[in-house]
Amino acid sequence: MRARVVAILLAIAIGAGVGRADELLQYRTVGSTISVYLTGSPGDAARGRSIVLNRAVGLCLLCHSGPFPEERFQGNLAPDLKGTGVRWSVEQLRMRMVDSRKLNPDTIMPAYYALDGLNRVAPAYGGKPLLTAEQIEDVVAFLATLRD
Repeated sequence: MRARVVAILLAIAIGAGVGRADELLQYRTVGSTISVYLTGSPGDAARGRSIVLNRAVGLCLLCHSGPFPEERFQGNLAPDLKGTGVRWSVEQLRMRMVDSRKLNPDTIMPAYYALDGLNRVAPAYGGKPLLTAEQIEDVVAFLATLRD
C-alpha cells in the first residue's frame, strides 16, 4: 500500500512538470541535516509559501495539513506543518525536502531534490528533480517561519 501511495505521489508531481533543473547541485549531509544552503543563500519565505500552497508545484497539501484556513482539502497522510519551524532546524528541514528517504527509507514523502531510486518517471521528466535548489530553499525558509 505504501509503495502504491509513493508511486501515485511521484506520478502526480512528475506529471505536473514541477522540476526544472537538469543538474543537481552538490551537497553534503551531516547526520540528519544538510547544513549549507543549496544555492549559497537563504530562500525567500513568501515564494516558499506559494510553493507549499500551490497544488501544481509543491503538492505539499496533498499529504500535509497546516495553518492555512483559506486552503480546502488539506491532507492527513503526513505530519501537520503547524509548528514545523519549532520541531526541526533549517538544516533538518532542508534534508527532509531534499531526500527524506535518507532519514526513513519507508517514507511516502517524495525526494524533491534527487534523481536516483525513482520509479516510473515519464521520459520527459527523467533526469530532473521535482523542485529546483532555489525552490527547496524557498520552501525551507517558509517552513522555518511556522512556529506556532
